[in-house]
Amino acid sequence: MKLYQPDEGYCYNSDSIVLYGFINRFCKRGTMLDVGAGCGVIGLLVARDNVGIKMHGIEKQKIFINYIQKNIKINNLSYTLYHDDFLKFNSKQQFDHIVSNPPFYHDGASRSSNDIINNARYSFNLPIKDFFKKVSQLLSPKGHFVFCYDAKQFALVCTALEEVNLRVVDVQFVHSKIDRSASVVMIHVRNNSRSLLNVLPPFIAFNGSSFSDEMLSLYKQANTESIKCQI
Repeated sequence: MKLYQPDEGYCYNSDSIVLYGFINRFCKRGTMLDVGAGCGVIGLLVARDNVGIKMHGIEKQKIFINYIQKNIKINNLSYTLYHDDFLKFNSKQQFDHIVSNPPFYHDGASRSSNDIINNARYSFNLPIKDFFKKVSQLLSPKGHFVFCYDAKQFALVCTALEEVNLRVVDVQFVHSKIDRSASVVMIHVRNNSRSLLNVLPPFIAFNGSSFSDEMLSLYKQANTESIKCQI
């Protein structure tokens, strides 16, 4: 899959590829909304792999709208795109799946001078309680919410989700190396679920200085070609 993205500022990374693989475990058919779609990498990959998915994406930054429109066209995929702020998104439709690689750097983290990076990385752009409340409003009664977040904030995530009757049912912690603490956690949530938490084996991204077999397998499955340019 060819994916055009900005030559400066935020670009998709391995977190996006791991999240794509995690989403594919649980989301095979129905309507899906990708929140903060960026250049469209996650939604387009999931739509390519799952013909039963009707993909929608929402992105507030104009620069990314230009890129995602091009990526939809060159990859010949069906995709409904909204140029809007998710928290202000006025939709009468509910979705079977909502997915996102949201901004999760905490308020105390040093910020970039680049507006594109700030919007993509820092949680003040999508406060966690407001984010989850909006998800709960747009998710179908038995819907799935799949996203990634800072592993250190996992307890806060669970508490905030419970407040809007969303329950974590599957998690997978992502480690750069086997002897390192988890940096990111992949989270699968169900609406109105009573399931107990299922903790999947950890995902290890690197084996020494090289990608792990699991990471290499995901990159092979994604099969992306990134083209950095200005549109």
